[in-house]
Amino acid sequence: MPHSLAATPLPITPSHRPDPTSSVQLLRSLARSRRSHLAHRALILFRSLHSSPSPPTPHFSLPAALSAASFLAALPEGRQLHALAVKLNLAPAHTVVANSLLHLYASCGLPDAALALFRHIPAKSLVSWNTAIDALVSNGDHIGALELFREMQRDAGLAPDAYTVQSVIGACAGAGALSLGVYAHALLLRELGGHGDGEAVSRDTLINNSLVDLYGKCGAAELARQVFDRMPQRDITSWNVMILTLANHGCVRESVELFDRMTRVENVLPNAITFVAVLSACNHGGMVEEGRRYFEMMVSEYGIRPRIEHYGCMVDILARAGFIQEALDVVSGMNCRPDAIIWRSLLDACCKQNAGSELSEAMAKMALDVPDDAVSGVYVLLSRVYASAQRWNDVGMVRRLMSEEGLKKEPGFSSIEMDGLVHQFVAGDTSHPLSEEIYMKLDEIEERLASSGYKPDLSEARMVAGMDHTKGAALRLHSERLAISFGLLMARAGAPIRILKNLRVCKDCHTISKLISELYGVEIIVGDQIRFHHFKDGVCSCKDYW
Repeated sequence: MPHSLAATPLPITPSHRPDPTSSVQLLRSLARSRRSHLAHRALILFRSLHSSPSPPTPHFSLPAALSAASFLAALPEGRQLHALAVKLNLAPAHTVVANSLLHLYASCGLPDAALALFRHIPAKSLVSWNTAIDALVSNGDHIGALELFREMQRDAGLAPDAYTVQSVIGACAGAGALSLGVYAHALLLRELGGHGDGEAVSRDTLINNSLVDLYGKCGAAELARQVFDRMPQRDITSWNVMILTLANHGCVRESVELFDRMTRVENVLPNAITFVAVLSACNHGGMVEEGRRYFEMMVSEYGIRPRIEHYGCMVDILARAGFIQEALDVVSGMNCRPDAIIWRSLLDACCKQNAGSELSEAMAKMALDVPDDAVSGVYVLLSRVYASAQRWNDVGMVRRLMSEEGLKKEPGFSSIEMDGLVHQFVAGDTSHPLSEEIYMKLDEIEERLASSGYKPDLSEARMVAGMDHTKGAALRLHSERLAISFGLLMARAGAPIRILKNLRVCKDCHTISKLISELYGVEIIVGDQIRFHHFKDGVCSCKDYW
């Protein structure tokens, strides 16, 4: 149904004109219904009321109308309401109205507009801070949310409540900020812990699910498992999050065992997300037979219709294990159109399995024919196919195509938390205050690696690097190496170095991370675009299957 304040107003006859108080109550009820057609009626009612001779007090009615617009993500109507609030001197002066506008812009995916408005609220309440922090979290700016939380604690003199902490937990999970996440967990125990024993928190399934997710995404699977094991009640989300966390950390046997316990011992009915989690475990562990069995179980025993995510897992399981033809058979039997991720997965497998240029080119063509934002990734994979076949002219052709189409490889960055602050690095970064010390440490690492017999793998160096020495220099400046160098400089003795990376870790960085863990006697945990790698004593939890 279209969302327009210009819609026909509700009929209000003189003999049945509601009083302003009951009108606002009706408006609030419609806005809080969480149903699209009723939220739309709330906007129509608001227009009708404010066109009447005796409109309700706007600072009561405007928040309700803004709530309806937020639920509908109706930005044009929201902007009209904002203009009315400004005209009536209620925005940003009236805190409740301003808070409602913050929520509107967050719901419409405009965190910058929400933050700009927030900065002009003269009397910010705790709700103002909570809404602004949540606006950043819900729109992916996790580091910005954590900075705003620190600002609230430092400058506003406001104690966070449970709502604040829930948002901060989400931000910590997104940013990989483990120590701040532990602090947020402690705040929850203090705020909701009843008599200080944390019993109220331990009974809250939603909070515990958030904590399991937090610790899993921050590279601390053991803490996630502790929270999960201590939960007195678990819902399907609890099991799904824990099964997927174990899978993503390479604990594939524990992941499938937990699935079996859930279905056979606890008699919990799995859903579609559960099977994405257990198929992910099979994928990360190279467990082809188990993957086939769980896929069949999903369809035949539980009657779950496969989604694109299930097909994607199954295709990846088969293709990475060398069963490319069987993977193609799965694609041909799909009940939906394959997306670019599936074709890129097949292309990646062709590259790793040396399946030949002809098949790789066919996979690349299929990937490029599907609308997707990650077109550059297809070109990069295809260039590696050509490079492995020594077809350098074709590598150059791919580079020219990318240049002509204005495509650039997605920039990689790595983040590491230290003492509650998240530090981000990009390739060749020199912006960090300790940049000089970081590069000196990197030189030391390079010397120790060379002494151990390490030779760089240049196959995944930047496409623009032509000569081997240039490629080696490009690899040396990868963002995760700078993060590891910083971690070795700053981490306490015996503490693991935890790093999050937005792209998949390259083969050479995977190799040197194993070597560094052995040479320096440190555990390095790297979460990349696909999974977590735990490097310790010269080996990786992925067993080099990734």
